Amino acid sequence: MAKSAVKTLSKDIVSRAIIDSFVKLDPRIMVKNPVMFVVEIGFVITLLLTFAPNLFGGHYGPGQRVFNLVVCITLFITVLFGNFAEAIAEGRGKAQAESLRKTKTDLMAKRKKADGTFEEVPATALRKGDIVRVEAGDMIPADGEVLEGIGSVDESAITGESAPVIRGAGGDFSSVTGGTKLLSDELIIKVTADPGESFLDKMIRLVEGASRQKTPNELALSVLLAGLTLIFLIVVVTLEPMAHYVKGSIDIATLIALLVCLIPTTIGALLSAIGIAGMDRVIRFNVIAKSGKAVEAAGDVNTLILDKTGTITVGNRLASEFLPVGAHSEAELMEVAVLSSLFDETPEGRSVIDLAKKKGVTIPREAYTDAENVEFSADTRMSGLNLADGTKVRKGAVDAIKKYVHERGGSVPADLDAKTERIAREGGTPLAVVKDAEVYGLIYLKDIVKPGMRERFEELRKMGIKTVMCTGDNPLTAATIAKEAGVDDFIAEAKPEDKMRLIKEEQAKGKLVAMSGDGTNDAPALAQADVGLAMNTGTPAAKEAGNMVDLDSDPSKLIEVVSIGKQLLITRGAITTFSIANDVAKYFAIIPAMFAVVVPQLHVLNIMFLTSPHSAILSALIFNAIIIPLLIPLAMRGVKYRPMSATAMLVRNILIYGVGGVIAPFIGIKMIDLIITALGLANI
Repeated sequence: MAKSAVKTLSKDIVSRAIIDSFVKLDPRIMVKNPVMFVVEIGFVITLLLTFAPNLFGGHYGPGQRVFNLVVCITLFITVLFGNFAEAIAEGRGKAQAESLRKTKTDLMAKRKKADGTFEEVPATALRKGDIVRVEAGDMIPADGEVLEGIGSVDESAITGESAPVIRGAGGDFSSVTGGTKLLSDELIIKVTADPGESFLDKMIRLVEGASRQKTPNELALSVLLAGLTLIFLIVVVTLEPMAHYVKGSIDIATLIALLVCLIPTTIGALLSAIGIAGMDRVIRFNVIAKSGKAVEAAGDVNTLILDKTGTITVGNRLASEFLPVGAHSEAELMEVAVLSSLFDETPEGRSVIDLAKKKGVTIPREAYTDAENVEFSADTRMSGLNLADGTKVRKGAVDAIKKYVHERGGSVPADLDAKTERIAREGGTPLAVVKDAEVYGLIYLKDIVKPGMRERFEELRKMGIKTVMCTGDNPLTAATIAKEAGVDDFIAEAKPEDKMRLIKEEQAKGKLVAMSGDGTNDAPALAQADVGLAMNTGTPAAKEAGNMVDLDSDPSKLIEVVSIGKQLLITRGAITTFSIANDVAKYFAIIPAMFAVVVPQLHVLNIMFLTSPHSAILSALIFNAIIIPLLIPLAMRGVKYRPMSATAMLVRNILIYGVGGVIAPFIGIKMIDLIITALGLANI
């Protein structure tokens, strides 16, 4: 499905939503929304009164039937508009699910056979561990890990965004998702999920808005709305005896109109749509939320706990500096360091060659094909090459290299220990480099903090979120990384149970905690946290434990998630404020209209100078209906979040949506009254 079909309100989504609006009229569905269910009951009653005005007794004039019909139609439209808002929100999810299902239809894969060749098989035949080849223009047939190659991938089928992303072997962006499209080059992929358990399958289930569970806050607000509805129902029911007491009467259609205008129909109609739209916005940031509860909880997060390796840092210690010792130059050290790493396929070994290349030192592997590769072992704690001429080059732990040199009658340079201590003090790992029995210097390996971390953590700080880094490293290394990344606090030498304890301690203080991680050892903490954001490059255990998965494996993505969560809560609060404020104008429209005959003094409340009692009632009721579709774009888009204090946010909501909610109905009801009068319906 194209971006416009998911992100915007396309013709297909609107058409389906209109049909669903009628389907949702089923009382078994409507009863789940008490506010709108009351409106539907009012519609049924006024429909009966349209055909039999005296059904419940009383004597009514000839215009009563027409009045009842107009009230009936307005209530029916109100219910439809409420259903339409929810159907629109669900429709975006259903459209995306349908798009995802289409990617599975007749999808073929090039699977590697035992003899090394590739055969075409249906994607449904793939199993975990299979190797597949994906060429430019092909759909990626299953979730997998890139083993070879690098290419541009279109993930718009999942995220709704058309900008391609780069996926390649190694690093944080090696995971690919079934159903996405390779735009360039070629990838060799190892399948990591069995059929039915891929992200594609899970997303189809998740984005179906109709199956979404209501969040705790949403349930609490639903209870509040039901309570307000019950209170106003009691109030309205008592009005007829009161009118009878003052020798007047109020017809049932008018009482129903009053009830519908007083109960919080606006927020009742839009509540579900706001929650569904919140989950939809999270998906567009390449984050899969397994529940609306997780999105909502993100809006109230106080503490963020992050794993270091693979989350704050790139995941492997990489060469960052060459420190020559004794009389050797940096160029001499780099030459020996490159030789010792020439056939080292580890990330550390590759980083040594890459750093030397940046500094102008390159040695072709072809020139040393006759050399013997010495792989790293736990016994020697060294690796390197034995050259054809008998020369031996090694790199490894400093104490192991010292022992190696002494055994061969060599001497250790006087400045080796001082430079080793400096690297350790800064939280790095020193690797000594030796040629035969002569030490040339040190390679400074360090954890590389992902670009932009400090700036992102500063944004979180402005949101009032405390960041804590958890790592198994020693305190010295942890302090160095914490300072470089800009986190508020850190825990060194942390075990999985330490992370759990920290989360529980924060939760015991009444705080909501978010945890970001990627390893199996992070799984318990991800499960315990209120918001568990697992990296897509992480282990299956981590992704299962979290209630969110970040497809981009960017822990700072939590900033967007928090913003969306806050936006969800603010939007709900803003529309609730607007809905309640609306009632003020309705009081001035309906109350004088109901009692004007028996209590003429109430005419003073008709400050809008509405034409007649019937016109006032119909104008308020019609406004109550049409405000719902007018607010659908706001419910879907959400109120823009700006980092500010809770007090400032409350004042802003009251000024914009509270005051606006009072003023808008006065204008709207008066305009509708003028139209009703012009149509000759004011005195029916």
